[in-house]
Amino acid sequence: MRRFLGTFLLGAVMAMPVVMRADDEHERRERNEANRVQRYYDPYAKDWHEWNDQEDRAYHRWWGERHHDRDVRDWNKLNNRERQEYWRWRHQHPDRD
Repeated sequence: MRRFLGTFLLGAVMAMPVVMRADDEHERRERNEANRVQRYYDPYAKDWHEWNDQEDRAYHRWWGERHHDRDVRDWNKLNNRERQEYWRWRHQHPDRD
């Protein structure tokens, strides 16, 4: 019995660093995915836009000006014509300082 208990404890102690390292790697990966910023290409102006809080506010402002009677639709559900309309508007309305 003592021999079994000693073997078990030794195995558990030796496995701890492996288990802890795997958990740290998992947490690091989750943090990186949470901090990833979506980028969208504007083919009309041939530039990239990061979808951050500022871009989200601009999109909601544009939506309110154009579609004040409808709920905001997710950017990913817009068709190409609507996206072109937004990018055109966006380049005419730069961020306020």
